[in-house]
Amino acid sequence: MIFDQQTAVKTANYLLQINAIKLSPENPFSWASGWKSPIYCDNRIILSYPKIRNYLCDQLAIQAKSIYQNNKYIIAGVATGAIGIGMLVAQKLNLPFIYVRPEPKKHGRKNQIEGYMPVNSKVVVIEDLISTGKSSLIAVEALKGQGADVLGMLGIFTYGFKIADDNFKNSKVNLNTLSNYDILIHEALNQNIIDSDSLSKLTEWRKSPDN
Repeated sequence: MIFDQQTAVKTANYLLQINAIKLSPENPFSWASGWKSPIYCDNRIILSYPKIRNYLCDQLAIQAKSIYQNNKYIIAGVATGAIGIGMLVAQKLNLPFIYVRPEPKKHGRKNQIEGYMPVNSKVVVIEDLISTGKSSLIAVEALKGQGADVLGMLGIFTYGFKIADDNFKNSKVNLNTLSNYDILIHEALNQNIIDSDSLSKLTEWRKSPDN
């Protein structure tokens, strides 16, 4: 769900400006899943641009305040992409921060959750990117497994796949993102990054990305 349209458009423009998101309908990227994709997103690059980094963190903080009005919760970043952004959001809100690994460490204390989280803590999860939602929801389940009350998740960008919508719905996790795929590809068209033919290809791909 998009919380604010103006923020969504500005976020999309920033991501395109710094090449955090690249569009290549004619020469698709290969994802780790094996999917051939005309879009590649690496939101870690946001951390290298202070103006954009600050804007996105401010917007995530504003949404957290608006949606989760009680400020007695913990911010949790999903490793590794959302650790930096999550920590900055926690700093802006003056809230505790933790992060969640994809799986427990195989040595030491074998933690999956790093940081201090008392049992029954309320937690808001921060993600940088939502694709199928699988890794994001693994983090949510890890938090719940340690006694957390997960209020919901805030993200920077989502591809808007139906499988992700279904996964979040089935897991009963509320998701809000700063921007999404539809807004981004139309902004790319407006900026002449793509043409109308590429827009059609990008729109069709999103309907069945695994094919």
